[in-house]
Amino acid sequence: MNRIIQLFSIKYPIIQGGMIWNSGYKLASAVSNNGGLGLIGAGSMYPEVLREHIQKCKIATDKPFGVNVPMLYPNVPEIMDIIVEEGVKIVFTSAGNPKTWTSFLKEKGITVVHVVSSSKFALKAQEAGVDAVVAEGFEAGGHNGREETTTLTLIPMVKENISVPLIAAGGIATGRGMLAAMVLGADGVQMGSRFVASTESSAHDNFKKTVIETQEGGTLLTLKELAPVRLIKNKFFDDVQNLYSKCPTKEDLENLLGKRRAKRGMFEGDLVEGELEIGQIAGLIHEIKPVGLIINEIIKEFELAKKEVGSYTF
Repeated sequence: MNRIIQLFSIKYPIIQGGMIWNSGYKLASAVSNNGGLGLIGAGSMYPEVLREHIQKCKIATDKPFGVNVPMLYPNVPEIMDIIVEEGVKIVFTSAGNPKTWTSFLKEKGITVVHVVSSSKFALKAQEAGVDAVVAEGFEAGGHNGREETTTLTLIPMVKENISVPLIAAGGIATGRGMLAAMVLGADGVQMGSRFVASTESSAHDNFKKTVIETQEGGTLLTLKELAPVRLIKNKFFDDVQNLYSKCPTKEDLENLLGKRRAKRGMFEGDLVEGELEIGQIAGLIHEIKPVGLIINEIIKEFELAKKEVGSYTF
């Protein structure tokens, strides 16, 4: 049996990215109800808001779901306590040292997955005792690795170095992309951008529409001095690029970024001054659809592509 299906007790080896401002209980439960693994994105939630989403998700689905916890926020201890109190069984950690929380969570019987951008950090995650690793390539949206290693090269390199199940992320939104990642050595895939442009995503409609209008070359990785992030090109992005032309200090960049910039863009729909995080694969996403339809289309395309590959002769 597929190792990711077995690990999470799900139908398809498809994990939804736990993206800030996009991944509330409606999206997570919809993905889980349709055979994947839904994740609530804790990064944009105050602790008690997270508790509410977990409780609502338990009502909305009887299938497995998890919580994604970026470890760069100060209230992580409180978030972890809530996860334990609410009986969450799966946690994805990111943006931090996996040793910090893996043992704590594993002692509570929780399955732990850590997101990395290199083989070096994949090995550290495995040594920390995680149950699986997400290897996220440079194509991904949101916060990203500084190394700029693409998914095509990252997945086989990580596969060569670890023995725990491997989940591929970054630039995957279709059945063909899923098959390609698994041929490279992944046991499953994580998709973020494709689920942003879903009916159930908590993103603002303005942002969803912008995602499906974004074309090839419409995003760029920037702000590496703070936390590398892939953004859709808008006025705020242009302001960042103009500041770079003046050789800014880290403080200059922090002052321009300010507070709540991502919330303004993705959750409140400010397409001018907001931070609009999305992956390069947005250029291949053309419609906002219900999660059930998205997953069905991915699986149909996966099966078709598998047959096509099987017919190749040389």
